Amino acid sequence: MRYLELLAPAKNLECGIAAIDSGADAVYIGADRFGARQSAGNSITDIAALTEYAHKFGCKVFVTVNTIIYDNELDSTQDLINELGKIGVDAILVQDMGLLKLSLPEGVALHASTQTDNRTADKVKWLSTLGFERVVLARETSLDEICEIHKSAPDTELEAFVHGALCVSYSGVCYASEYCFGRSANRGACAQFCRLKFDLLDNEGSVIKEGLHFLSLKDMCRIESLEKLADAGVTSFKIEGRLKDINYVRNVTAAYSRKLNEIVSKRPKEYQRASLGAANITFTPNLKKTFNRGFTEYFLYGRKSNIASFYTPKAMGEYVGKVKEVRGNSFNVAGTANFANGDGLCFINSRNELEGFRINRAEGNRLFPLKIPKELKCGTALYRNNDQCFEKELNSSKEQRKIPVDISLQATENNISITASVKDTDLKTSVCQDIKLEKAKSPQRDNILRQLAKLGNTIFKADKVSIEPEDFQWFIPNSLLSETRRSCMEQLEESIKAATDIHHTARSHKDDTATKGSQNRYPMPYMYNIANHLAEKFYEEEGIKPVRPAFEIKKPQAPMIMQCRYCLRYEMGQCKKLTDKANLLKDPLRLRLPDGKTFRLEFDCAHCMMNIYAEE
Repeated sequence: MRYLELLAPAKNLECGIAAIDSGADAVYIGADRFGARQSAGNSITDIAALTEYAHKFGCKVFVTVNTIIYDNELDSTQDLINELGKIGVDAILVQDMGLLKLSLPEGVALHASTQTDNRTADKVKWLSTLGFERVVLARETSLDEICEIHKSAPDTELEAFVHGALCVSYSGVCYASEYCFGRSANRGACAQFCRLKFDLLDNEGSVIKEGLHFLSLKDMCRIESLEKLADAGVTSFKIEGRLKDINYVRNVTAAYSRKLNEIVSKRPKEYQRASLGAANITFTPNLKKTFNRGFTEYFLYGRKSNIASFYTPKAMGEYVGKVKEVRGNSFNVAGTANFANGDGLCFINSRNELEGFRINRAEGNRLFPLKIPKELKCGTALYRNNDQCFEKELNSSKEQRKIPVDISLQATENNISITASVKDTDLKTSVCQDIKLEKAKSPQRDNILRQLAKLGNTIFKADKVSIEPEDFQWFIPNSLLSETRRSCMEQLEESIKAATDIHHTARSHKDDTATKGSQNRYPMPYMYNIANHLAEKFYEEEGIKPVRPAFEIKKPQAPMIMQCRYCLRYEMGQCKKLTDKANLLKDPLRLRLPDGKTFRLEFDCAHCMMNIYAEE
């Protein structure tokens, strides 16, 4: 039996609770510092409240401490980790290996963030020897590679992204934002260099294509591949989006939770959800109706084209049809979509830009915007990136998560006992009350069953209620039934929280038999992201010499600023392995920003990678 975990993002406490109520088994959240999303920080008080709520359902809370740390921040980092240990979070996500030299709290697991660039079996095995219980895989890993990693490190939990925004560079080895804007992605301040417009230049400096988003990828969506990922060895299915709003979290979490439930229902002897309770969703999840740039499964099934979004880095939403006719101040749409006042529509204009507008009034398929866009014409493909009806449905939704329990009452003339057990688990509790009972003058069974099933605002719902013995004949006051039932439910809730608090014991010692230096050997030494003396000491002990400071500490000249599995040549039908040499653009190709900065593209065909270098 393997437990499958749906891991949802939490921008804040409200989003975290919404994720749990929508079916997440765990949430990840940032503290007020040292998280890889600077603008999504939260107080210890809020993280404690989220942890307490999550543990009621056997859900877990992971906190991101996954930036590189400077020397003058080590004491503050230690303080933060101590605070997280005190409030009982389940794990911390780590990038900086210097943290392994700090005092880590007992019972809080270590997860290797995707920022540690986890793309090979050797890297995962090495991280496991350091005490990491879980490794968050690089988004670029394929299904075959995940299988290989799982076989190589079967005792290490594997976490894989399944939905959300994609970084074009391997995570942890992107320095573009720091180089161009002084905002380090490794410090949680990415300025989204990859979403900018570029000109593509040939080897002579002539413009091949102008003003396109060559490095902007579509969003990941692997909802139809969850079962294959589970079979490959993935334990945790991660939704990206710690900057996303609450409705995004609700919709995406509910959709993926429903799909995981289908897998568990189909294969109950092999898989089980990692937490307790069922989410009562009052809306129909639809991934196309929340923020997306179009979808791709990325490299899950090998290299494929059409994974980039050259024309816009913004959300296009769902395709709703083509313009059939423009007349006066309105137009109609050929298609089956229904529209509402306030819907947001968009299209790609003649400048290859996404142009959006809002519908003031909808009369069936005839739409009246405030102003007809100049380039809107017959045959224009339309997309809806704001669906008012769906948003209203989400805003009015009242998700409730309940844990199904079986409740039974046993009684003798001297006492009553109520037992409650969580279905399909060993969790059970009983409360006994000593009291002299009298025989009832009229049948009591139906009333007692109703009283036992009244679980009100608790986290439980009655699945099966029974009374023993069959010929039950005692009179029990409703007040006594209510008091005993309430006490039983409180004890059961405490039992669940206690079971959750027994965390996996974090590995506290390295395996000294591990092969030194089994981690990735990067082409550039600064890619180890060594930003403090503890990280420097760690790598020296691992046999990495000479130790060089992180890019953020000492910026190299003409540095490699990105390493990508994504290949612009392949995306444009210019793969050197598949294209006739006579039709190939000659290297070196370059990308140029509007401010004139240029970046040389190096195509490492032996390893099927694209490296991007800044030019001074």
